[in-house]
Amino acid sequence: MGIAVSVQHVVKDFPGLRALDGVSLDIAEGEFFGLLGPNGAGKTTLISCLAGLARPTSGQLTVLGRDVQADYRATRRCLGVVPQELVFDPFFTVRETLRFQSGYYGIVSNDDWIDEILTQLDLTDKADTNMRRLSGGMKRRVLVAQALVHRPPVIILDEPTAGVDVELRQTLWRFIRRLNREGHTVVLTTHYLEEAQTLCSRIAMLKQGRIVALDSTRNLLARFAGRTLSFRLEEGGRLPEALAGRAVLNDGLWSMRLTGIDELEPILSGLRTAGCRIEDMQLTQTDLEDVFIGLMHEEAPHLPESVP
Repeated sequence: MGIAVSVQHVVKDFPGLRALDGVSLDIAEGEFFGLLGPNGAGKTTLISCLAGLARPTSGQLTVLGRDVQADYRATRRCLGVVPQELVFDPFFTVRETLRFQSGYYGIVSNDDWIDEILTQLDLTDKADTNMRRLSGGMKRRVLVAQALVHRPPVIILDEPTAGVDVELRQTLWRFIRRLNREGHTVVLTTHYLEEAQTLCSRIAMLKQGRIVALDSTRNLLARFAGRTLSFRLEEGGRLPEALAGRAVLNDGLWSMRLTGIDELEPILSGLRTAGCRIEDMQLTQTDLEDVFIGLMHEEAPHLPESVP
């Protein structure tokens, strides 16, 4: 299995900001890879560098062995990028848009594949509709179709389901999973961590332009194995100092990771002793969101890099 995407020691500086700080990772051909991180972590900047839309300050990026800067045209043909922003030409229908997109890559007589994409993304009945008359969700589907129209071996999805309905998510992932099974490499950024946990075999997490975790989804979940106790205190309630050091507050909800069920009673006893009254409480098995929150709150959470 070869390397589809290689990022080596990439730094990207903007005035007053280092967006990427020595990022290195390899993504194998045929892999479904997740790139996660909070807003401002550098995910979109990294994608822009891969797509040739931004030039790194230093470092090297390659796609299927071709240098992104030295061989831009060849690497761009290998990539299908779905951006976050809804960018479209308001003067053309959906089918015309996809035909023009095919032409940019020198592809003619592409209607059979265009019809296939339209069917898979439930766009057939909108094929002759002007782009400006589509809803936001339908425009998002067309962006995905544009990225796939030249059959790229590497597909990059930057928040593809942000703000869209459940139906589109299911339709999109069904099609993308099929392409992945057929050998396409998929790189996904998303804030829907349950999507990443379900779809991605390996994940990199970025924080302030640096990779703080790079491993298989299974290993990341195993690192934080256990249960999570989440609870909300009555207004004005304060967590006792003995517990505050191991708890994370997010939107009024306290979360504590437990290594064993035997930890539960001492915690509840400590809350009762401190006079805390619990409004709501739940005990859940560790998921990727727990891993994400835990890593984002660690001061030096670097993990050994895994090989693809």
